[in-house]
Amino acid sequence: MPTRDPLALENQVCFSLYSVTNAMIRAYRPLLDELCLTYPQYLAMLVLWAESGISVKTLGEKLHLDSGTLTPLLKRLEAKQLVIRGRSDIDERVRVLHLTEQGKALRQQAQAIPEMMRCKVGGELEQLQQLKVLCDNALKVLNSDKASSCEM
Repeated sequence: MPTRDPLALENQVCFSLYSVTNAMIRAYRPLLDELCLTYPQYLAMLVLWAESGISVKTLGEKLHLDSGTLTPLLKRLEAKQLVIRGRSDIDERVRVLHLTEQGKALRQQAQAIPEMMRCKVGGELEQLQQLKVLCDNALKVLNSDKASSCEM
């Protein structure tokens, strides 16, 4: 039962989000182990399955990752022969990512993962969609220059 103490752990939204994030990643692990992917690699592949040929910068923006985090992740995907990092034909300074045939084929193996995770999480699809909208909205506000502030 929550208390009125604003510093009580059970009153912290951030702790609930942190805990569910950890649990969600643990739930993904056995499914992704079959694909030989980590969770961050899986997220990158989700973007690349939708948009092969995008720039590294665009991928980083979509995943909310900086280049220091993204570069080693992409090097590992390249070592697994799932992606090829090349240069843009338009601007040689821009690094672009293309899926290999093996990377494209992995999409078929991953096809069932979203539904398997929905079943693990439980709840109605509508509730999960509402939760996603709430999380997306919170991220948008926290990342904006106009983050809400409360007057004390």
